[in-house]
Amino acid sequence: MIEVEIELDELDLTSAESKATYAEIKDYVLKEHGLKVSNLYISQIKRKCGIEVGENYNLPKSEDSRQPQCLEEKEKAIRDALEHVGLLNKAVCYVK
Repeated sequence: MIEVEIELDELDLTSAESKATYAEIKDYVLKEHGLKVSNLYISQIKRKCGIEVGENYNLPKSEDSRQPQCLEEKEKAIRDALEHVGLLNKAVCYVK
């Protein structure tokens, strides 16, 4: 018989634990910056930074439709939230 003691602090996070939900990101941006952001804006910034996002099943009906682009102020707030939840390193992705 072998007895092993493992401290939970020593274990790595699973991929599910390390991902923040869009709702958590929205809440952080609202609380810290007083801005409301959409899932679309969060997704745009995540793509800009090379963070994996799920497939979009809500596609536009016409090919020439345009998506609103995230304003610079909201982009900075979303980046701050992504840094806060550990999805973005401060040194990464500040080039437009």
